Amino acid sequence: MRPALRFAMFLCLLLALDGALLFDGLSRRMAEYATLARLEVVTRGLGLTDLAVATEARYTRHPAVSDPVVPFMDHPGAIEHFPTGAFWLPPSR
Repeated sequence: MRPALRFAMFLCLLLALDGALLFDGLSRRMAEYATLARLEVVTRGLGLTDLAVATEARYTRHPAVSDPVVPFMDHPGAIEHFPTGAFWLPPSR
């Protein structure tokens, strides 16, 4: 196989991968827009400035504005102080 043909096949593979990633990003963006629209309806209906889920702890108030390290300010083996801490799952990575 000629090196130019290998390079062309590699470029085609990269273009296909780029197209798949573009499609995935667009579909995720549309899902996010739908979620934001529903949250906007809820916050407007309840008369809130932002969707506040709970008022107990800093990290359970709103996931968008809380610090990611706040739940770990206690030592790692600490018992959960607030019942609403069970609402949030660990982030999927």
